[in-house]
Amino acid sequence: MPQDTVIARLFARADDTPNKPAYYVRKDGAWRASDWSTYANGVQAVGRALMTLGFEEGQRVCILGFNRPEWTLMDLGAMAAGGVPAGIYTTSSPSEVQYIVHHTEAPIILVEDHSQWHKVKAVRDELPDLKWVVLMDGAAEVDDDMVLTWDAFLAKADETPKDALQQRIDGLKYEDLATLIYTSGTTGPPKGVMLSHENLAWTANVAITLVSYDEGDRSLSYLPLSHIAEQMFTIHAPVSAGGVVYYAESLEKLRDNLVEVQPHVMFGVPRIWEKFYAGITGKLEDAPELRQKIANWAMDVGRAVSTLTNEGKKPDPYLALKHRVANRLVYSKLKPALGLGEAKVCVSGAAPIASEVLAFFSGLDINILEVYGQSEDTGPTTFNQPGRTRFGTVGPAIPGVEVKIAEDGEILVKGKNVFMGYFKNPEATAETLDDGWLHSGDLGQFEDGFLRITGRKKDIIITAGGKNITPKNIELGIKQAVDLVGEAVVIGDRRKFLSCVISLDPELSEEWAKEHGIDKDALPDDDRVKKLVQDGIDEVNSHLAQVEKIKKFRILPRPLSIEDGELTPTMKVKRSKVSEHFADVIETMYA
Repeated sequence: MPQDTVIARLFARADDTPNKPAYYVRKDGAWRASDWSTYANGVQAVGRALMTLGFEEGQRVCILGFNRPEWTLMDLGAMAAGGVPAGIYTTSSPSEVQYIVHHTEAPIILVEDHSQWHKVKAVRDELPDLKWVVLMDGAAEVDDDMVLTWDAFLAKADETPKDALQQRIDGLKYEDLATLIYTSGTTGPPKGVMLSHENLAWTANVAITLVSYDEGDRSLSYLPLSHIAEQMFTIHAPVSAGGVVYYAESLEKLRDNLVEVQPHVMFGVPRIWEKFYAGITGKLEDAPELRQKIANWAMDVGRAVSTLTNEGKKPDPYLALKHRVANRLVYSKLKPALGLGEAKVCVSGAAPIASEVLAFFSGLDINILEVYGQSEDTGPTTFNQPGRTRFGTVGPAIPGVEVKIAEDGEILVKGKNVFMGYFKNPEATAETLDDGWLHSGDLGQFEDGFLRITGRKKDIIITAGGKNITPKNIELGIKQAVDLVGEAVVIGDRRKFLSCVISLDPELSEEWAKEHGIDKDALPDDDRVKKLVQDGIDEVNSHLAQVEKIKKFRILPRPLSIEDGELTPTMKVKRSKVSEHFADVIETMYA
């Protein structure tokens, strides 16, 4: 009997509810549905087409493009054919694309459009294993024997019998490699995280339970599908629970799509929530005095209720009455305007988020639950759950997973979500996996069963005086103290004191420049901006030990970016690149 893989779940769901909607795509001004039968047939067609092209069990397929049904169909189709998909971030350079395609030895890659095809074309001579490039639906033909349109690719399915694919599906085992997640590489070339069919199926079940994800619940797919968190919310959990996925048109249209879809489950990285936060606070500051008073009262009520519900308690009748009034006056209007009018669960993950931001949203009756984990444990390690949440922590361990703190403070994880190892990298695997325990590389401590992240082992700064300092909370504090700050990077390894380089948030700084009548390019040298940053750093310093205080800072001439290599696609800072690219600026603080 076939094992309960995500692939098996997909075909079982198509048999049980063939006509219910599985996903939506916005086309010609409206959201167009595809049902579960269409979904399963699409995966089957992709699997058979791959087999026609000579795809063998265990081989890899690469996928390079924004979130679209073709991405998911190729992902699951490769698994169904006994193979292994590997996503590539759309922001990757040709050399980064070459690295992953070559490392996986993939004979086939799916690309979104001509711009992504040109990345492959630029390095094709360095890809000896690559035989076919498939374009996503809608991309114009390319005059190249290697390239197939989506329709031409699917037509290949007719040459492989359904029974041949079914044999491969029936042969899938829990212990088999199911997918490769390439890390975004903050400290070197990306590593291929090997996740098994059991990793995916088991974690999907846990995720469904944690967020009360039900059949028919809507989610919006917009974060990179190369990341395991988005794969869990776009592919594995929806297939397992019968959720309905809406594919965002683009990141630029995210807000419009959110308002149209009103998802039940909303996953966002901190930057998304911070932008919401900045937008709401800006509008509140400009609102009439009476409206500000009503909003502030409602937020006080919301925070009071949230404090109780986070502990699994209920408000007393008087507070519950005030909450209903606040809902009528404020929440019921604001939440739909954000696209969160029907949200049952909002989740923040992939990077730290300030507890002040979470507390702010709780005042608006929007409880954002912070999750902590990594690709190496299929996404979640700990999770702040409804009724069991503590802001400033990343929650208790998820059910069925052991989490402990090593003597040096490192977070260790064991469970059915822990990965198989790194693809073709036994040395890195041996460093990270020890007797089934995943060595996360993160530092933390437990407080009444709630995990608090205190830093990252490789980010520890050792000053010239020999003091060990974890910069994460200092940087987070500066970002929270000054809205204009996009990123703060603490410097000080082997230095006499700590300093900091600041990059300004592009959107907020542009608004600030317009409001104050100056050119945005002049902001890094503007005395008012420098004072805002200095005041924020002074506030943060007031809570720090002497050795932790930021003595000097510099505002960088441009924002940190993915394109320039200072940020990963999931918006994590690459410290070494920042130090390298802005070495001259840094040295002025230590001259």
